[in-house]
Amino acid sequence: MTTTFTEQTRERAREIIARYPADRSRSALLPLLHLVQSEEGYVSPAGVEFCADVLGLNKAQVGAVATFYTMYKRKPTGDYLVSVCTNTMCNVLGGQEVYDTLAEHLGVGHDETTADGKVTLEHAECLAACDYGPVMTVNYDFFDGVDPQSALGVVEELRSGGRPMPTRGARLCTLKEMAVQLAGFADEREGAVADGGPGEPSLRGLRLAEQNGISVPGFDPNTPIRSKAEADKAAAEAKAKAEAAKAQPAPAAATPTPAAPAAATPTAPATGSTAPDVKAPDHKSPQVRAAETRQPDAHTAVPDAPGTKVPVDSSAPTPRDAQKAEAAGTAANAPAGDGKPAGDSADAQERSLKEAQK
Repeated sequence: MTTTFTEQTRERAREIIARYPADRSRSALLPLLHLVQSEEGYVSPAGVEFCADVLGLNKAQVGAVATFYTMYKRKPTGDYLVSVCTNTMCNVLGGQEVYDTLAEHLGVGHDETTADGKVTLEHAECLAACDYGPVMTVNYDFFDGVDPQSALGVVEELRSGGRPMPTRGARLCTLKEMAVQLAGFADEREGAVADGGPGEPSLRGLRLAEQNGISVPGFDPNTPIRSKAEADKAAAEAKAKAEAAKAQPAPAAATPTPAAPAAATPTAPATGSTAPDVKAPDHKSPQVRAAETRQPDAHTAVPDAPGTKVPVDSSAPTPRDAQKAEAAGTAANAPAGDGKPAGDSADAQERSLKEAQK
């Protein structure tokens, strides 16, 4: 286990912290956790301690964050994290079969790594790509519409040293390389962001917009994206201009010329009330409304459902009356699936009423 982080990691940590205001340095914790993961392949106890030291936190605070998010791995992870969606849509389309095939082929289960350290397999609850299902990701890059055989092909190419092209997005990188990007640093590989392309379902919406002449008003696709220095300069100029305008004295107000008195005209009747809106007495949240409908009490001011009556202070019903009501309800409802009517014994009812009368 690495206990001393490299100088490059420490320099990057200082750069990350410098992105945030001095009194808000704790906000740098998430990218810092990705940073230590980029060196060790997971967030180790040493990584937790490193983040705590540079941010002035205790290890419990860092550990609470590191254990909350699934993207932070708490044990050594392979070069390639293969995630297979087994949630409802992908499962119906064959996602579970894809996962089972990979697990059997690799000889590992969920969150386990192959002996060669190349692949860590996991099942994912949802990868937010239902229109491409079944899907799997490799280090969070998508492989759409997979089946057991195509998934096996991707995994075997990874284990042999290749880097298959994702369906969408840039070319694959290792988990450590991906963690550097998630920490906020550019991918320095040659042509790393020039590969890949959009998915067909995504393009369908653009084509429909083009066919129907739908566009954002005033949008110019050729508008250049300003660099950070240019954006900072423009912001500084705008701020200086606003401060200069605020510093100028306001022009003296012109003295109004007295006007001849106008003939009195009848005041038009007011249209609508000017009184503030007041919520009705029975305005309640759905949760309160449902609770009072099921079990009204003496504090329920207004009936909330047809047939619901506001209880009044009176004597409690006798056990015999309760038994009659229970029997009538049972007779009006068919037995449950097990053939046992609800409330077939009055013992509990009688006990509750007796306790209430005490």
